Amino acid sequence: MAIAKSVGWGAADILRSYYRGEPDRGDLNIQEKKEGPVTAADIVTNQYILDNLQASFGNQDFGYLTEETYKFQSKGVMSPPLSQDWIWIIDPLDGTRDFIEQTGEYAIQIALVYQNRPVGAVVVWPEAEKLYYALKGSGTFVENRQGNPTRVTVSQRQNIADLSLVVSRTHRDERFNKLLEELPCKNKQYVGSVGCKIATIIEQRADVYISISGKSAPKDWDIAAPELILTEAGGKFTYLDGSPLNYNRGDVNQWGCLIASNGYCHQELCNQTKEILEKIDA
Repeated sequence: MAIAKSVGWGAADILRSYYRGEPDRGDLNIQEKKEGPVTAADIVTNQYILDNLQASFGNQDFGYLTEETYKFQSKGVMSPPLSQDWIWIIDPLDGTRDFIEQTGEYAIQIALVYQNRPVGAVVVWPEAEKLYYALKGSGTFVENRQGNPTRVTVSQRQNIADLSLVVSRTHRDERFNKLLEELPCKNKQYVGSVGCKIATIIEQRADVYISISGKSAPKDWDIAAPELILTEAGGKFTYLDGSPLNYNRGDVNQWGCLIASNGYCHQELCNQTKEILEKIDA
């Protein structure tokens, strides 16, 4: 964890230097790709994280799954899972569009997964100068630049109508907007990166995040680290049927409906979301 946190802060420095347009960094070189925009900041930060983790942990016992190195296969063909039990799952810049548009809501996400489930996680929110970290069974903490840790836990709001949803500003299709209209949670906050969304939940500023795949779906690197910092803070993060998320399965897409919450109304949220989606789809 000490190594992952150090790498997280170093990655934050790189991203912030690009974000501020420091002259030695050069142009962002934005490329629009099928899965979304990619910038020079993504590539450089990804290489920095990989170089440092591989220098510490090697490649024999640890695998590395990152947004910038994963090769998407042709339609209908899954890539084989990485063979190691221990996998680092890395998103060097979650919320690239927010980074480009300078909303400040971008994050670095580093998860350590053991046999398909996360056991360690770091999420850095550079513009807030906060690093969230969790180890399985040990709680979630947030630290500042000085390294002072504070334990964080989700809210205790238990009335579903009082829960606040955190949603994207732009990544919402008609089906998702209809779901939002029907859910009893009427308070909404608009935040960019998934990591930043989950941070708002563990800081008790929101309570619920819902993802529904359409033509695309969130990927392993979008979810693995945020999942652990939420669950270790007392929340829940599952598929719609309540089953746990799994990673490094070959297909990095997390298809279907994912629900993250403070945990108190989680089953009720799953049930109501299922009923509403069935009505919409009919």
